[in-house]
Amino acid sequence: MKLKNSEIKKKLHEEGYKFTKQREAIFDVMVDNLDKHLSCDDIFDCLKDNYPEIGIATVYRTIQLFEKIGLVHKVDFDDGFSRYEISTETDGHNHHHLICVKCGKVMEVKLDLLETLEEEIEKTGQFSILDHNVKFYGHCSECKE
Repeated sequence: MKLKNSEIKKKLHEEGYKFTKQREAIFDVMVDNLDKHLSCDDIFDCLKDNYPEIGIATVYRTIQLFEKIGLVHKVDFDDGFSRYEISTETDGHNHHHLICVKCGKVMEVKLDLLETLEEEIEKTGQFSILDHNVKFYGHCSECKE
């Protein structure tokens, strides 16, 4: 999934924001690291050599803006850090995560078998589900040996 700069620019413009070089660079880091779950500090570390003019405060403010307008969403792995992923409008739900309790590795699970459960819950009329989030904790293949 590669979002084009024109799509990001359009989304920012629709929300009343400018498409700056700093915002472009920060989003490019997220796109280049789709397989990772980056914190603001991680994003800053990726930027600092090529963009020394972008400070950590700019990264935090930009990520907060991206979250506000729906370009990214926050994920929490119960490790004290907020991490972020690019949002995709084609996803009905966030994907699930496998978290190794030994090394901290995080893997994504695209399979979503909870839609049937959601439908059953909503049939009662007592609750309207917007989304769900599942995290599995255990040992990755390297750590279980």
